[in-house]
Order: sequence, then C-alpha cells, then structure tokens
Amino acid sequence: MANHKSALKRIRRNEAVRLRNRYQHKTVRNAIKKLRSEEDKKAAETLLPSVVSMIDKLAKRNIIHSNKAANLKSKLMTKVAAM
Repeated sequence: MANHKSALKRIRRNEAVRLRNRYQHKTVRNAIKKLRSEEDKKAAETLLPSVVSMIDKLAKRNIIHSNKAANLKSKLMTKVAAM
C-alpha cells in the first residue's frame, strides 16, 4: 500500500484515467463495428470521417498505437471505397 499522500492521489487519478481510456476505446470499437456492418455506401461515407477522427484522437492520447490507428483507418477507407 502507498505511504505518501501524493502516491494515494496518483492511485486515484490512475484509476479515473484508466476508466476514461477504456470507455473511449470501447466507444471507438463500437463505431468501427457499426461502420464495417454498414451496407449503404452513402451512409458509410458520412460515418467514415467521424470514425477516423475518433481513431486519431485515441492515437494522439496514446490509448492505441499510431501504427494501429493507421492500419485501422486504411482498412476502413479501403472497405468504404470498395462498396
């Protein structure tokens, strides 16, 4: 167990950040699944920029690796273009 006041605060803060990161990551995963399951090209094209933006934000905050973000965006854009 932590012995210092600052260490106790850091434990609380880490938990809050972890939960926020988990929520954001899960939200993006759900948005990606929704985009992948989209049948209509027009709807997919309107959804794509928001999903790409969400992925970029995760990469910027180091919730996911930047290469993973690039791979996800590339695959999604290829899928939408092929519709």
